Amino acid sequence: MPKILIVDDEPEMREVLTMRLEANGYEVVTAADGEEGLEQTKKEKPDLILLDIMMPGMDGLIVLSRLKNNLETSFIPVIMLTAKGDTSAIMESQRVGATDYVIKPFEPSQLLALVKRYLLSNPKA
Repeated sequence: MPKILIVDDEPEMREVLTMRLEANGYEVVTAADGEEGLEQTKKEKPDLILLDIMMPGMDGLIVLSRLKNNLETSFIPVIMLTAKGDTSAIMESQRVGATDYVIKPFEPSQLLALVKRYLLSNPKA
């Protein structure tokens, strides 16, 4: 069963995503901030990460950069999931190595389709 890590500082968002993903057969692990997200990635070795950009402390772009610069985590697909819809944030996410970018609020079926697509393209999943 593929494992997905959700890194988001909003408890409601983590809860809604967890319920939706588990209902579709995924194992879900969560983290409330960037630091915890990096720890969970190391501990749980997820097959895909859903990562918010705007979080207190370490933001999602820093987390993404650390993940992509680490040989043990650089292959994990990371979908940025954020309310930040400006072009500069999208371009910066792509430059750092995001697999995709979804703007909140989003259509759950759209997100599930992306999760499925990137898990299929991840040889580890």
